[in-house]
Amino acid sequence: MAILRNAIALFVLLYCLVSCSCVLGRPATFLEDFKVTWSDAHLRQIEGGRAIQLVLDQNSGCGFASKRQYLFGRVSMKIKLVPGDSAGTVTAFYMNSNTENVRDELDFEFLGNRTGQPYTVQTNIYANGKGDREQRVNLWFDPAADYHLYTILWNHHHIVFYVDDVPIRVYKNSGRAPFPMNQPMGVYSTLWEADDWATRGGLEKIDWSKAPFYAYYRDFDIEGCPVPGPANCASNPGNWWEANNYQALTAMEARRYRWVRLNHMIYDYCTDKSRYPVPPPECLAGI
Repeated sequence: MAILRNAIALFVLLYCLVSCSCVLGRPATFLEDFKVTWSDAHLRQIEGGRAIQLVLDQNSGCGFASKRQYLFGRVSMKIKLVPGDSAGTVTAFYMNSNTENVRDELDFEFLGNRTGQPYTVQTNIYANGKGDREQRVNLWFDPAADYHLYTILWNHHHIVFYVDDVPIRVYKNSGRAPFPMNQPMGVYSTLWEADDWATRGGLEKIDWSKAPFYAYYRDFDIEGCPVPGPANCASNPGNWWEANNYQALTAMEARRYRWVRLNHMIYDYCTDKSRYPVPPPECLAGI
């Protein structure tokens, strides 16, 4: 009986370990889901392909993209941003429909700064070809000291941008404004020079004596409906990201969201009366 009990206990332990590893997600290697889109020499695989290093110097930046497009779901990556004097650099992580005129796009743009100043993350949303929905938040930690998790959740109800599981932006599908519904989007990332606008509106220029600049990525995770793929996937209410607890922020998420907006938001197009004397309709939708 003791042998049988020990065998059962071992089986239960192994089952729990396997179950937990499934729940935690799929730590993919870079080449499983992505390809280099420009400047191969400036993107290096490290840790056996489980992480990558992006390089920016005076010759070039670099970028990569997912091999497939997706319609709804969640995409996340852990990123360690350019350390030290990063003014003029932009590290971008975004989804894009790759269409010319009627573009859908969901942007994380990390705007470098002079040493000692906080990193700013700018988010933007393009829906049915219209963008100009910028919001900016100063990060409350040093994003160059270690990896942090950045996530975009996109379902039929809303789009949520998360930093370490803290929501920093919500864009509701309220019916009042365009919402990305029909165009699949690929997942992209770039490291590039943008000192004409990135830091203090272009007042702070990139210091090439500090080059090369490095950013690091790991724990790539895409869960969504691939296109081409099953035609009924995107409309399936059984997809986990469409479940009730993902249709709105939880009470804890809502508290964290309000904390970010109160303490760390530095720009919101919704309150910029010089650009929008009347707030755009999506600004009235709440969370």
